Amino acid sequence: MGQAAIHIVTGPGGTGKTTLCARIADGAAAVRLMVAGVISPAVFDQAEKVGIDVIALRARERRRLAALSNPAAGATHTRRWSFDAETLSWADAVLQAATPCDLLVVDELGPLEFERGEGWPAGLAAVDAGRYRWALVVVRRELLPAAARRWLASIPLAIAHIAQAGPLADAFVQQVLAP
Repeated sequence: MGQAAIHIVTGPGGTGKTTLCARIADGAAAVRLMVAGVISPAVFDQAEKVGIDVIALRARERRRLAALSNPAAGATHTRRWSFDAETLSWADAVLQAATPCDLLVVDELGPLEFERGEGWPAGLAAVDAGRYRWALVVVRRELLPAAARRWLASIPLAIAHIAQAGPLADAFVQQVLAP
């Protein structure tokens, strides 16, 4: 596949990282690139974030990934979220089958993957393998040092505000993917 480029998308919560990835994935598909991986849009009840879904980009299948944390339920959880075991397994299988492709999107690799070896280990493996032309990997700011150590030649793509998502995505498609 040639030299793979890894772009690490990072920024504070609620700044549009998933929106950026979705717009880039749509732009890549529009220029007939093979797009694979997952995005994880938030689920809101009015203005409150109450869940996280996951969408497989090839099949456009959507499932509920997480709800506000209920550690007593015995599910895989973080401080804020309880994750659906079946959806975690399904999304991990989606990532295991995602490559080769032109654009790999993994939204996101977080403490489950980097610190606990849980979640989507196939996402880490897919990025590590480099069987794509470009990868977009969403990583929280606090995990950026671990990601930068893992992928030494990665390129950071920071987003600070939701209003940046559209223009950043359009520029990425025009300047990186389309040439």
